[in-house]
Amino acid sequence: MDSRVIEHAKILVEWSTEVKPGDQVVINATPDAHELVVALYKEIAKAGGRVVTLMQSEEALRAFYDGASDETLQVIPEHLRAITEKCDVYIALRSPVNTRALANVDSKRIMLNSKTQQEIQNIRLGKRWALTVHPCQSLAQQANMSLEDYRDFVYRATLIDWKEESKLMFEMKDHLERHNDIRFTGPETDLSASTEGRIWIASDGKHNLPSGEVFTAPVEDTVEGKIYFDIPFFQQGKVIEGVRLTFEKGEVVDFSAEKEESTLKEIIEIDEGSRRLGEMAIGTNRGIKQYTLNMLFDEKIGDTIHCALGRAYKDNNGTNESAVHVDMIKKMKEGEIIAGDEVIYSKGKYFYEN
Repeated sequence: MDSRVIEHAKILVEWSTEVKPGDQVVINATPDAHELVVALYKEIAKAGGRVVTLMQSEEALRAFYDGASDETLQVIPEHLRAITEKCDVYIALRSPVNTRALANVDSKRIMLNSKTQQEIQNIRLGKRWALTVHPCQSLAQQANMSLEDYRDFVYRATLIDWKEESKLMFEMKDHLERHNDIRFTGPETDLSASTEGRIWIASDGKHNLPSGEVFTAPVEDTVEGKIYFDIPFFQQGKVIEGVRLTFEKGEVVDFSAEKEESTLKEIIEIDEGSRRLGEMAIGTNRGIKQYTLNMLFDEKIGDTIHCALGRAYKDNNGTNESAVHVDMIKKMKEGEIIAGDEVIYSKGKYFYEN
C-alpha cells in the first residue's frame, strides 16, 4: 500500500474526526475507495473505535432514480436515519467510477430526493464528520491528469501540517470577526453583505479534507450587488460555467450562465432559500493550483472566493434553510477582499503574506 494512503487515514482518524475508544464510526464509501477503507479500519481500530461501512455507487443511485416513482423519492429512508443518529463519527469517501452517471436524470427528481433527506443531512452535520477523496481513474480523467499525476495532486493538497495551517486560518478568522461586513470586488463583481452576529469558521481539515477556507453565513437579507463566477463547477452530473448573479435585499433578482443556464435556474427555484446565499468564503489552500471540477478541492484553491446558494450552516449562526447548498467559485488575482476598512486580500496576497 502506498504510504500516502496510510498517512491520509491517520489524518482522518487523529485530526479530522478525533476517534476515541468506544466511538461508533460509519464509513460511507464508493467501491474504488476500498484501499483507503482498509487503511481506515486499522487506524480506527487502533484508536478504539468500532466501524461499519456503507457502500455508495453513482451507478446504483442512477438505477434507483430509473426505477423510483416520485412518491418513492419522498419516502424517508428511516434505516439511514437510524444509523446516522446512532453513530459518533461519519466519514465519507468519494472515489466515483462514473462522475456523469446522473447527467441524464431530471434535476427536479434529484432535488426532490435531496429535500426528502435534508433532515438526515442535518443530523449528519451534527456529528464528528469528514469528507475526503481517494484518487481514482474517473477523477483523474475529469481533471485532465494521469492517475499518477492526480495522486500527487490530491496528496499535495491533503497531506500537509494541518496544525500549522490552522494557525494562519484562525488568524484570518480573527481579523474577519473584528468587522461586521464583507465585500468582494473584481472583474464584473462588487458584492457585499453584513456579517454582524455571524461566526467565521476556519476550515482546517476537521471536516473537509483537504480543506483550506474561512467561511461564514451572511445576514440573509443584506447581500447586495453582482458577482461573476469564472471557474466551472459540477452539479447534478452537469458542468455549469460562467454564472452571473445579481442580488437585491439578499435575493437573486437576475441570473445567467454561459453553459447549463437551465440547470442553474432549477437550482435557484428549488425553494425560497435557494434564492439566497448561505455561505460566503475565502479559499486559502496554496497546495491546490488548478480546478478539477471537484468542489472538495476547487473551493479551497488559494486566490479564490466562493459563495453558496441555499442552506446555511448553523455553526455560522446562519438561518437560511434550503434543500440545496451549491458552491460557485471566482478567481481573485485581479480582485480584493475587504472587511470593514481592512484589506484581507489584494494583489495575490493575503494580509498575513505581506
